[in-house]
Amino acid sequence: MPSDTRILIVDDHEDTLYALESALAPLGYLLGRATSGDEALKQVLRGQVGLLLLDVRMPGVGGLEVVRYMRRVEQTQHIPVILLTGFGADHELTTTAFRLGVADLVMKPVDPWALRTKVRYLYDAHRRHLALEREVRRLRALAGEHTETAAHPAHPARPGLPHPDARVPTQRPDGAHAGELEKDRT
Repeated sequence: MPSDTRILIVDDHEDTLYALESALAPLGYLLGRATSGDEALKQVLRGQVGLLLLDVRMPGVGGLEVVRYMRRVEQTQHIPVILLTGFGADHELTTTAFRLGVADLVMKPVDPWALRTKVRYLYDAHRRHLALEREVRRLRALAGEHTETAAHPAHPARPGLPHPDARVPTQRPDGAHAGELEKDRT
């Protein structure tokens, strides 16, 4: 994940945005803000969002609609989302949120320490996941280059690397027979 990736905080109340930014500031991560679901979607689709703190109920596009859209788009479907609600426990909301793949549902007012712990874990896990994906792509590209090189006879074959244990015999050269190798050992 690029170093300019941020945590996007989305709420239609300015005082809540300020409180959440204050709670997360000690983590040292870049923070962004949006005051509507539409604005949040635009920022998420532009990239650089590594975690979303999202109010459930906002005028216009609400939090659940944002998550539904994000889960349908490949580039955003794995971004962790913490939904925030100030309307208390709601079984239907909880069921819907977790079916959509929301990482957590947090009740307002938010405990800053608990929120920081959740955010740190989810954000760092997402960063590690993306780093592993990049490494897998890099290794697949290298493996593809190696396969292409081996498939083209115009390229000479590279000699095998010696075994780190000097007592292990070297690999059989192309065209050598077992008997020829035995002569070399004596």
